Amino acid sequence: MKALILNSGLGSRMGDIKTCKCLVEIAEGQTIVDLQLQALCKCGITDICMTTGPYADRLEAYLRARYPDITFEFVNNPRYNETNYIYSIFLAKDKLQGDILMLHGDLLFETSLLQEIIHYEHSVMAIDTTKPLPDKDFKAVVENDKISKIGVEFFENAVYAQPLYKLLWQDWKAWLRQIEEFCKNGNVSVYAENALNQVSNKMDIKALDALGRLCFEVDNMEDLDYAIGSGIISR
Repeated sequence: MKALILNSGLGSRMGDIKTCKCLVEIAEGQTIVDLQLQALCKCGITDICMTTGPYADRLEAYLRARYPDITFEFVNNPRYNETNYIYSIFLAKDKLQGDILMLHGDLLFETSLLQEIIHYEHSVMAIDTTKPLPDKDFKAVVENDKISKIGVEFFENAVYAQPLYKLLWQDWKAWLRQIEEFCKNGNVSVYAENALNQVSNKMDIKALDALGRLCFEVDNMEDLDYAIGSGIISR
């Protein structure tokens, strides 16, 4: 199984960090991407496709030097300042033929949650019924025991959700085709989940409940402070 890590964003809400957001340290010598890759390796995932944007050369050099046993494929999005990650996925589509894990490059999570997601028999997205619905972040609508919509605007029949997915090929293929359709029509500034919502009836994505385990995106400095104090580095 291949992992797709989306790292093509500007990270503008982190202030003037002058590097990729994923290279921000959570502890001394341990960045966001380090924690992600260490968890993936513990779960036997060493085939990584990573989309990049600004500071791509710096990120590639860091990862190739630090993880010589991981097979990396990097796909740069030169339009990172005018597109969303739907376009980055479109650029990487030919490298994503088969079952995948997909996660955002600023996502931190407990290894036990990743292990459970990998071993789940269906396509799955991480949710958490112990947490309140966020005002502006992702929520998933669950209907008839599967996820039917994902977005920031949904509140009815919705649960807290994070962009940590396992997608079996039959489900990923339907989503990927719709992503391609969106991008060919110029819809490159929306979430990839906007495309999913158009074809969710052709997919079977279950909701896997984290039940309070840490799984969150580092969107801003407040999130970074929380990450540093959360103990995620030992989980």
